[in-house]
Amino acid sequence: METNNTNNMEAQEFQQVLGIISQHRLRALQAVNSEILFTAWSVGAFVSARLKNSAWGSKTVMQLSEYLRAQDPTLRGYSRPSIYNMVSFYEAYSSAQFAEYKENLKLDRFVQPSARQLENTLTIISPPARQLEESMPEFLGLTTITNHFEILNACKTIEERIFYILYSYKEKLNKMELRRCIKNHTFASLMGTKHNISKGLKEIYPQSVPMLKDTIFVDFLGLPQKYSEKRLRKSILANLKDFVLELGKDFLHYATELPLQVGNSTFKVDLVFYHRGLQCLVAVELKTGKFKPEHTGQLEFYLEALDRDVRRSNENPSIGILLCREADRSVVEYAMSRSLSPTMIAEYERQLIPKEVLQRSLDEFCSFLTDTKK
Repeated sequence: METNNTNNMEAQEFQQVLGIISQHRLRALQAVNSEILFTAWSVGAFVSARLKNSAWGSKTVMQLSEYLRAQDPTLRGYSRPSIYNMVSFYEAYSSAQFAEYKENLKLDRFVQPSARQLENTLTIISPPARQLEESMPEFLGLTTITNHFEILNACKTIEERIFYILYSYKEKLNKMELRRCIKNHTFASLMGTKHNISKGLKEIYPQSVPMLKDTIFVDFLGLPQKYSEKRLRKSILANLKDFVLELGKDFLHYATELPLQVGNSTFKVDLVFYHRGLQCLVAVELKTGKFKPEHTGQLEFYLEALDRDVRRSNENPSIGILLCREADRSVVEYAMSRSLSPTMIAEYERQLIPKEVLQRSLDEFCSFLTDTKK
């Protein structure tokens, strides 16, 4: 008995040591990321000032890149395009327009305690350089310089840029994942008017609205012109990592064709996920055709069975997503308006289809991120 108690105490102490290591490793990574951002900000400010007063031209920037490479062959990331990216980085986020958005949206609330506080005691930097670095908004530290360059080159509006910085931070996106999200117009999909969400979902999970997409891009499935629901399901399973990235990283795959025994009949749910943020099961029913109102009855039946027979006592009510190839907006609105079950209709697109990017306030998404931090 004493041995077991000793082992438990050691396990707890070992866990504390692991926590200390993880905390300091995170601080070290934040410090490195901060210095990389500060470097890009400072170089961008320096070059921007000389380009604006016509002291330098495009040819001079190329000469600077060649000079840096000749002086220190180990330097990486200072090609002519990269230096211009640094200029864009500085000019975009030192602008009065961004400062106004930063103030209105209270973006500083998302910033962790700055790693720079630690570095001040370790690094000696001249006052003008330090003053320049301190002018950089700490909000930018939520993602990496590589992600910033992706966002700046692909997004033209301040709203989009702020959204993708926050989304990269929330979903912990790397460059390739972020690039796909931008290409798939995640901003438009998450921030649009949610006519496809049931009354029940809005009431039970009001915080879920900015988390659930109304359009899922499945170009990675390689589907033929004609295909069955079985083929669609198999293709999703074969590309599950990409599919989960499309849904959102909080989705964890739980089961495929989960059998539900009701009376003497057995029913199967196409896909079941668990959502970490909402702490609930999510049933995904696949339809290769156009949405029909009767589909919601089937989905609500599955949710009732999941909640009665599968859901655990510590989990929230299950959510249902009907993923169909096409949906008439008016039909969806009628079907969803009185539904008390937490369900939604989403369409999937087989190819990346260009569409106008939504420009609207980020208040809803920012409020959601604030609530999830509490």
